[in-house]
Amino acid sequence: MLKRLNEALPGLVLGIIIYGILLQVAGVWFVDDKLGYSVGLWIGIGCALFMAIHMAISIEDAVSIGTEDGAKKKTIASAMFRYVIVLLVLVVMCYFKLGMILPAFFGVLGLKISAYVQPLFYRLRDRKKHKS
Repeated sequence: MLKRLNEALPGLVLGIIIYGILLQVAGVWFVDDKLGYSVGLWIGIGCALFMAIHMAISIEDAVSIGTEDGAKKKTIASAMFRYVIVLLVLVVMCYFKLGMILPAFFGVLGLKISAYVQPLFYRLRDRKKHKS
């Protein structure tokens, strides 16, 4: 299903999840509040996953609009919507004391990390295909 939205989306989602697992395994040893760390991190990872999927849907919608001006407006509105949602999630986390905020922020950064690592994943996959 994810591949129907965007060919790169499954790899992006996988990268976000792997990043979350790595941060979970590495970071939980360095904090006193292990539950708060984990909850905050996975809320951030959830936000990153939401942003990736919403971005793919928004790009598809913007391309199908047909006019350049309409596509620009749709892209900007979608980006602002994503940022507002993440900001609201972080504010709700602070207000209700749901996990640690810094790991949540690092979880949201999983989207960027995964996007930067995508070319490496594709090179490794293509190298494996060529060998077999």
